[in-house]
Amino acid sequence: MGKKYFFFIILVCLAFLARGGSPGQEAFITVTDKKSHEPVQFAHVRFEGLKSGISKYALTSVEGKVPNEAKELSRITITYMGYATLTDTIGPGQSLNIQLKPTVLSMDEVVVTAQYTPEKADKSIYPVEVINSREIELKAATTMTDLLKNEVSMRVSQDGVLGTSLTMQGMSGQNVKFLVDGVPMIGRMNGNINLNQINLFNVDHVEVIEGPMSVIYGSNALAGVINVITKENKTSAFSGTVNTYAESVGVYNLDGAVSANMKNHQFSLDGGRNFFGGYSYHPSGRSYDFLPYRQYFIDGYYIFSKRDLKIKTSGQYFNELLIDKGDLLPHYYETAFDAYFTTVRYAAKIEGSYKLKKLHYLNIIGSYSGYERIKKTYFKNLTTMEENLTSNPEDHDTTGIFSWLGRATFAKSNPDKKLNYQAGLDVNIESGTGKRILDNRQSLGDYAAFLSLKWDIVRQLSFQPGIRLIYNTKYNAPVVYAMSARWNIVKPLVMRLSFARGFRAPDIKELYLFFKDVNHDIQGNPGLNAETSMNMNADINYSAESGSLAWNASMTGFYNIIDHMITLAQSGTTLYTYVNIDKYKTLGLQFASSFKVYPALTVEAGFSETGRYNSLNEEDVQPTSFYFSPDANLNILYRFTKPGLTLSLFYKYTGKLPQPIIENGVLKVGYLGAYNTMDFTASQPFFKNSLVVSGGLKNIFDNKTIPSAGEAGGAVHGGGGDNMPISWGRTVFLKLSYTFNKSK
Repeated sequence: MGKKYFFFIILVCLAFLARGGSPGQEAFITVTDKKSHEPVQFAHVRFEGLKSGISKYALTSVEGKVPNEAKELSRITITYMGYATLTDTIGPGQSLNIQLKPTVLSMDEVVVTAQYTPEKADKSIYPVEVINSREIELKAATTMTDLLKNEVSMRVSQDGVLGTSLTMQGMSGQNVKFLVDGVPMIGRMNGNINLNQINLFNVDHVEVIEGPMSVIYGSNALAGVINVITKENKTSAFSGTVNTYAESVGVYNLDGAVSANMKNHQFSLDGGRNFFGGYSYHPSGRSYDFLPYRQYFIDGYYIFSKRDLKIKTSGQYFNELLIDKGDLLPHYYETAFDAYFTTVRYAAKIEGSYKLKKLHYLNIIGSYSGYERIKKTYFKNLTTMEENLTSNPEDHDTTGIFSWLGRATFAKSNPDKKLNYQAGLDVNIESGTGKRILDNRQSLGDYAAFLSLKWDIVRQLSFQPGIRLIYNTKYNAPVVYAMSARWNIVKPLVMRLSFARGFRAPDIKELYLFFKDVNHDIQGNPGLNAETSMNMNADINYSAESGSLAWNASMTGFYNIIDHMITLAQSGTTLYTYVNIDKYKTLGLQFASSFKVYPALTVEAGFSETGRYNSLNEEDVQPTSFYFSPDANLNILYRFTKPGLTLSLFYKYTGKLPQPIIENGVLKVGYLGAYNTMDFTASQPFFKNSLVVSGGLKNIFDNKTIPSAGEAGGAVHGGGGDNMPISWGRTVFLKLSYTFNKSK
């Protein structure tokens, strides 16, 4: 027995020696929640050698621990959804206890939109709203429509053919600028980006700035900017994700992504397919009120980063087939006309950023974007299922819009200095081709230089004036300027003010595109004037935390004046054309509040009142008062800590909306009726958060149409005094998401 014990002790000692010492000497990093003191499981930990620059990656265990992988003095970065990112230094063999601060009020979210360098949201001189990946998950949102339809400050409008559009601060269409990682999206129908074509499968978060951003982002940014920030794998050696989504109306989506990290190199490739079978309020015929579609999409990127240099190349491709089935033709046996609309959108971008000495930063972006809409019409025999292209040339068309962007910025951003600045150059060249474009081809150019200064008079008070000089190839552009201020009155109370001058030249579609199908007949107007605007915004925000309690309240006021605003107006029974409204104004107040008991309960509520003023010609039309419309929302989320189950209820009241109508040169007002919407979602993680199952009800009140009064009925193809379609009614949905991460 003695020899057996002796050999056992020898084996144990050899095992310890093989591990490099006793268990008690192994160094660990322990990550816990700063408020609940519970371990943070599966947090991402990055070790970066300060001398070698070599990075290693790891994930915390169920106990919130990870071995210290540092071989030299290293910078560690710990990230996890719902927590503020923490950076520290650590040496070899050193143990460390780290407490991550939960972003209860989302004040520590890092934003990049309109900033000199990435900055925390509460420090930004602009009021930036961040919709993070957790909120996207809880809403089970698959498109931008799902994500924004419940926001109190926004209105989402649905068209069965043209898709979903957005209104901010009473302004819509070309005045809302959509960006993907800082690059403008092109390809608008009826002046709007179709929100159903912006998929969220690879989106990290969305940054929203309401109010004029013309100095920084130029044209199309009078109402605000929505910047979609895509995901980057910064922490895992390898990561893979698969998402499936099904909705009872006939929506079936599937997408997936893979990414890898190898020293200074990062790769990612993702893509998927969405399908919608269409919906009709009267299913006896072949036609649909909401047209069926099929979407394919694929994205990818490559990143090289080393110390202060980062170079990223990326590309996106989107393909949608929209099918407009016609009803049976009279006096013909089982025949119909079917139209197929194919939308192709693609973009390629290269971006380089370099951190210079004394906290100076250089950023350069170059991108090429393309948008094509292809229409083909077939005469279909439903007995033999034979299809033949129709002989009428007007039934077929390919229209293309193409854009080149070049942007360079140079910034000084030193938080210890009172004066910082950003200077930049912008080049935007857009061209359009196709037989529905006047003379088959048109192009526009916009060249600009801008300068912005940030002056921190004292720590609590900052001013940021800016100026933009523009040369437009078709219109004489005024000098665009802005003044913004941020005053941290006391620690929890912040006030922001902004005043800006804006300019927007009509785009190629508004000027030269002639679009016609079964429901739409839209003509461009080469005689349009450019828009100019004056915009004022004021925002006051109060936030505080005490133990596990946190609350936030904000009030925003805005006043916008747009001269020569471009709008689509009815000029015949089915004919619409773009015209200038002499003056358009919006005036409003928005209130928002949230109350949280961490980590279980979140209650958010908001209310807004937006007034709209229209004047076709102030010499001929007696100016009228503002027409006001209210909106309100209420979101309640409750999380059961032990099983991890989260229950969410999203409610929105959309008030009665005045609609301007131009009839025989006279400005009239119609209305869209008020309605209520509510969604319910339950989300439960399994297998150490690798699998997330979400399900619930959408449109619980079963809204389908709302009353409309007026000649336009609120839509390009509406009729007077009827109902306007807004949804396909109540549905049940199920979403599964599986993620695999491998530490390095």
